[in-house]
Amino acid sequence: MTQGWIRYVACSTHPPWRTVEALHIAEKYGYPKFICEQPPYNLLDRRVENEIVPMCRQYDLGMMTWSPLAQGVLAGRYQNAQDIPDDSRGAQKPIFAERITGEGIAAARRMNELALKKQTPLPALAVSWVLHQPGVSSVIIGPRTADHLAMLIPSVDLKLHSGDLEYCDSIVPPGSYVSNHFNTAGWQVP
Repeated sequence: MTQGWIRYVACSTHPPWRTVEALHIAEKYGYPKFICEQPPYNLLDRRVENEIVPMCRQYDLGMMTWSPLAQGVLAGRYQNAQDIPDDSRGAQKPIFAERITGEGIAAARRMNELALKKQTPLPALAVSWVLHQPGVSSVIIGPRTADHLAMLIPSVDLKLHSGDLEYCDSIVPPGSYVSNHFNTAGWQVP
């Protein structure tokens, strides 16, 4: 631990009780503590708000979230949950395809109504929504092209007002989900 190979330690998609347990063990034995949790977080899967966000805020952990575009659903990539394009992430593995749901696609269409009203691309709105959530330190994006990246850059400066956030809450209520992005974790049972 003194060779400098690891500067900081963090966890990803851990059950909150395991993270707190690790923090207590680190304190007891003088080990490096987790500084960050990395959960999936997007408008379609908001379950992190139930336990992970409060835990991170209580224990002063950063939160670097992944999948802000819900694997492309919040980019308008999918029009039908049964018709997954061959070149999409959803076609790579069955567990990814499970995340593409009719309810998620319908929610993306409703979110796109707000994007049109704000004159911004849906992906930028989706990332901005995550950045506006309490406790979020950073959002991990995964653009595959320079055009995708260019579309996401405005999300940093996009201002969402209370009415915008309330509208999003009406699409998928806080703490709930319409697409299971924890399906690889095993502990977050739908």
